[in-house]
Amino acid sequence: MGIIRLLLTIFHLLVIVLLFGTIMNAYIPPSVFGMLNLLSLGFPILIIINILLLIFWIASWKKRAVVFLILSLFFIIPTRRWINYAPTKKETPNIKLISFNGKFGGLGNENIYEYLNRQNADVVFFQEYDNKKPLDGFQYFENSRPIVKIQSKFPIIESGEVKTDVSTGMCLYADIKANGKIIRFVNVYMEPFFLDKKMVKPTNDMNVNEEKAKKVLHMLIPTFKKHQTQIDQIKEFINRSPYPVIVAGDFNAVPNSYEYYKVSENLEDTFLKVGKGSGTSFHDFKFPIKIDHIFASKSIIPISYKVDRSVKISDHFPVIAEFLVE
Repeated sequence: MGIIRLLLTIFHLLVIVLLFGTIMNAYIPPSVFGMLNLLSLGFPILIIINILLLIFWIASWKKRAVVFLILSLFFIIPTRRWINYAPTKKETPNIKLISFNGKFGGLGNENIYEYLNRQNADVVFFQEYDNKKPLDGFQYFENSRPIVKIQSKFPIIESGEVKTDVSTGMCLYADIKANGKIIRFVNVYMEPFFLDKKMVKPTNDMNVNEEKAKKVLHMLIPTFKKHQTQIDQIKEFINRSPYPVIVAGDFNAVPNSYEYYKVSENLEDTFLKVGKGSGTSFHDFKFPIKIDHIFASKSIIPISYKVDRSVKISDHFPVIAEFLVE
């Protein structure tokens, strides 16, 4: 039994080291060591293993449980970026934002329009969706790029594209006058990975699985490096904003990744402030993947955050946030 506990201790230490590796994404960019960003994808599995081992040590009345418990405290906030239970706010919001990747309307344009029109939002961000018409009541309509768009019921004072060196990923901004104040809304669509379920689904042939893993790895790491270039340029644009900002979209990056840490500098993660339950927004791979995010300046008060799992009109769930702008 002693040798088993020793092996479990070594294994648990390895899990802790890997979890700390995800935190290092805040300091080490993918161009230096892209494997750390890859670790962030496995954070849910690593934290579950850590919790199960921690329960085992506590149940075994081992002193090492205290050490592992103290080390686990470092992962409370990183875990809350995936699953969170914030208290309900009583303030009344005056801005409602929806960010939605429409999968090019593959599950039906009418379903998308019907759903979004029912939500009575003030601003809607689209990614991967070439919608042909404004939603009901949207007098102001930004239509500069075919698959990334911003629609607003409030007046758009100025709008345009945030230029980056990445060919596929896109980013739009719109300065919108809402409730007497101008807010810069930034719709982010990060470079996609171009993965599908067949590429990640395991088979009974281990050689095939090994080839699949190598192929996926060769696709992920270069994309992480493109993300670094794209998000650095977007963040520079955000930092120059003369107005408070709300940044949202499909980041193709999970919490605790370099992209997440970079964009969240001096901004607040709306899910972390007011979200409840799981933040998983991409459901096509049957694995917890949270890649749709909403951030805001500290002067903008988040009231609620919701991933709407009641509809499957895309491979992404709509992400809805409400704010109070005073």
